[in-house]
Amino acid sequence: MAVNLDKEAYYRRIKRLYSNWKKGEDEFGKVDAIVVSVGVDEEIVYAKSTAIQTWLFGYELTDTIVVFCDTKIIFLASKKKVDFLRQVAVTKGNENANGVPPITLLTREKNESNKANFDKMIEAIKGSKEGKTVGVFSKDKFPGDYMKSWNSALSSEGLERVDISAVVAYTMAVKEDGELNLMKKAASITSDVYSKFFKEKVMEIVDADEKVRHSKLAESVEKAIEEKKYLGGADPSTVEMCYPPIIQSGGNYSLKFSVVSDKNHMHFGAITCAMGIRYKSYCSNLVRTLMVDPTQEMQDNYNFLLQVEEELQKELKHGVKICDAYNTVLEYVKKEKPDLVAKLTKNLGFAMGIEFREGSLVLNAKNQYKLKKGMVLSISLGFSDLVTKDGKKEEQKYALFIGDTIQINEEEAATVLTPVKKKIKNVAIFLKNDDEEDEDEDGDDAEELLGKGARSAALLADRTRNEMTAEEKRRAHQKELAGHLNEEAKRRLTEQKGEQHTQKARKSNVSYKNVSQMPREKEIRDMKIYIDKKYETVVMPVFGIATPFHIATIKNISMSVEGDYTYLRINFYVPGSSLGRQEGNIFPNPDATFVKEITYRASNLKAPGDTSVPSTNLQNAFRIIKEVQKRYKTREAEEKEKEGIVKQDSLVINLNRSNPKLKDLYIRPNIAQKRMQGSLEAHTNGFRFTSVRGDKVDILYNNIKHAIFQPCDGEMIIVLHFHLKNAIMFGKRRHTDVQFYTEVGEITTDLGKHQHMHDRDDLYAEQMEREMRHKLKSAFKNFIEKVETLTKEELEFEVPFRDLGFQGAPYRSTCLLQPTSSSLVNVTEWPPFVVTLDEVELVHFERVQFHLKNFDVVIVYKDYNKKVTMINAVPVNSLDPIKEWLNSCDIKYTEGVQSLNWTKIMKTIVDDPEGFFEQGGWSFLDPESEGSGAEEDSESEMEDETFNPSADEEEEEEEDSDEDYSSDTEDSDYSASLGSEEESGKDWDELEEEARKADRESHYEDEDTSNRKRKVRSSAPPTKKKRRS
Repeated sequence: MAVNLDKEAYYRRIKRLYSNWKKGEDEFGKVDAIVVSVGVDEEIVYAKSTAIQTWLFGYELTDTIVVFCDTKIIFLASKKKVDFLRQVAVTKGNENANGVPPITLLTREKNESNKANFDKMIEAIKGSKEGKTVGVFSKDKFPGDYMKSWNSALSSEGLERVDISAVVAYTMAVKEDGELNLMKKAASITSDVYSKFFKEKVMEIVDADEKVRHSKLAESVEKAIEEKKYLGGADPSTVEMCYPPIIQSGGNYSLKFSVVSDKNHMHFGAITCAMGIRYKSYCSNLVRTLMVDPTQEMQDNYNFLLQVEEELQKELKHGVKICDAYNTVLEYVKKEKPDLVAKLTKNLGFAMGIEFREGSLVLNAKNQYKLKKGMVLSISLGFSDLVTKDGKKEEQKYALFIGDTIQINEEEAATVLTPVKKKIKNVAIFLKNDDEEDEDEDGDDAEELLGKGARSAALLADRTRNEMTAEEKRRAHQKELAGHLNEEAKRRLTEQKGEQHTQKARKSNVSYKNVSQMPREKEIRDMKIYIDKKYETVVMPVFGIATPFHIATIKNISMSVEGDYTYLRINFYVPGSSLGRQEGNIFPNPDATFVKEITYRASNLKAPGDTSVPSTNLQNAFRIIKEVQKRYKTREAEEKEKEGIVKQDSLVINLNRSNPKLKDLYIRPNIAQKRMQGSLEAHTNGFRFTSVRGDKVDILYNNIKHAIFQPCDGEMIIVLHFHLKNAIMFGKRRHTDVQFYTEVGEITTDLGKHQHMHDRDDLYAEQMEREMRHKLKSAFKNFIEKVETLTKEELEFEVPFRDLGFQGAPYRSTCLLQPTSSSLVNVTEWPPFVVTLDEVELVHFERVQFHLKNFDVVIVYKDYNKKVTMINAVPVNSLDPIKEWLNSCDIKYTEGVQSLNWTKIMKTIVDDPEGFFEQGGWSFLDPESEGSGAEEDSESEMEDETFNPSADEEEEEEEDSDEDYSSDTEDSDYSASLGSEEESGKDWDELEEEARKADRESHYEDEDTSNRKRKVRSSAPPTKKKRRS
């Protein structure tokens, strides 16, 4: 045969089987030989005989009889199968074959009775140990003459038969690494089919209010495994269902895996779904309950069921008796909710592998077997025959059922291999609120009287008359938010009142605490400049006295050579020297007398008898001062970085090799000057990134504010980004944003290369890139799912919604900003941009005008001391989608035509919060808040703003702030009384034309501009206008 047999696996497993047999525990001690006979039966899916064949050889061998004797193994099979088995029969030169009994291969004669072969095998059985008892799998009964003749041959010899199903199952239950990988893959496919197909399908059915039969839905799941997109890259020919999917709802529940989905329509209450997928002969299982509009009681019972499952997972460890684990869970249910004990399923799961359900390893109160590391179980537990008190007739009875595929570990709780989210927020579908339900109940009577067609027509007519547009709904919601916003902000600021932000005084550096520390060097006695590196002090001669100055007091030094002399000039920090800067102008004692600068001069000419030129001292002093100053400034910068750093807990290293891990990642910001690859590994309480050079960066789970996963769809990199609560130090700097990424494709493109759309190399490269993208995305998703399971979903990764993204420039360049469930982010460009939505007070849109293509977004935070965030150059076509998104997040937004001085506005609010809120608070940003009476005035103001681009920025800001905060109605009174003053203003300009001609050219232009301004504003009568001369 062309098929290869995994010889190493066969040798390992046959040794394990013989080793357990020789120990003689349980039924193994009663048998002298083991017989495994497999016939042909298409209906049998799971049998111990075929399972042990698959376990040993990787394939099912039909019409094959195997006799395991004490010292040899005999096979009776067809010629092709004998050729296949010859791969393990020939053990010459294979070290792993040591200790494995030799194999005898007998070829089966198709048309004969095979009596001679049977006699040889029975003779071998009699020669094995005592030759009286034979171990068989009593439940396996294959039809056909061949099997009948073999069984009668065994019976005629009077050999006693002993069922060894349980002990063989226990031998096979502990999985090797290769088997575990296959079961993990099977579990992963099951999870994907459930999440990406079944759950989405149910959501669509509920959303569209369709009537679908359970059996039809189960069939659609079976068809889904034929599609590659749900199989995570697996070959569809290696994937099959362990059993037909079981979907139940509407009060008819049987929490077993032997039932079949009935033909009733799916009911929108509690919908249980059980499905298991088999990959390369290894099984997996998953059970979930979806709930549509669950009552509070249903939610409480479901949450309790999750707690029970968690307790069970904690108990299932290496060395624990199955019955003890079961009883512990039962006691937990009795203690917490005794009324649910009778409703709990009779067993809590079973061992799983090549066979879906291992009958001898069921989790119940009687099973005495101990669990072992490497076993894989399907745990499934539920409450049946539950009754809701406030439901309709068919909703009164319901069941809750959950289950997972788990792997037994040495000491820690079992690992879940099917990490499909099962919290109430992930499985509950809420359709409507109580008010709508009342309306529906009223409508039910109408439906019965009118019929469905009349009701839908009436509904349509009602919608067209009364339904609000999306914009109207948004405005109504924003109006509500505006009221809440001011109240909440006022309350918050009142609570914060009294907290003073003091400016930190400049640290006073003392060179020497007493005279004894002063150096006694020769240079000091010779009145030369001396630098004391230990105390970072420059000792200078001032009026013949050695005077120490700490390096921190020196601002800068310069050296110049003029003729025969060298000049060294030293400038010091003094009050008022650093205008506009905070460093250096805050002194502990600003009223003291300060030295501003000192200049020293030395000759460049060497005098007779001198060993060196006098100016050498100044040159050395200049060089050493520079060195000390650089060292001091570097240290100060490091200390400043460390200021405010919150001490983190220590990372608890998990020595388990199966920790979630991603390799070949880059870190941003870089640890060193050059970027380095490394691996990211998840441990008990945090992540550790280890670079190839050995640098380590630890990020604790409890310090992560946002964990963001940016897939590589439409991007050249795939990113895991962590936005931290408190900054961490690495690379001598503090960082609140750390990300790990890898490049997906070529970031650079060779433009000189001749490209053709049908070029084979290019097509192949594109295909390879697509495969690489898919592979990377799967690896990252797998890592994320494992981490979420490890942290029990306390750390959840957010994925940006690309469809809601918009272009903007938060920094220097334009990038795609994308919302997540709790933030607005861009993590592909550096520096990253992350804004937490819970910290946002309101969002203001600036420069929103018809003739402009872009506008700016200003994000104001609840902490008014925090600087506002600006996003510039957002395309105007993104305005409506952004409004819709903000409205859905319950964030107040406003818009205006001009840019505001936000530094000044925020300072005004912080200085006098009471006054700000008395004048209406944030309503000054809302154009609608001024009322319809001020429309004319606001129009003239808008004209003025658009007409005044050349005005000084400060004047603009002052005008803005006056408009924002003033409660004066003077302008609006004026505009009302003017009438047609605008025309008379034009006539007055014509009259003044002659007078202006006499002015100088510069004044002429100035006058022209100012008059045009006045003309548009109409802010005063023409008779009162003044002309600047």
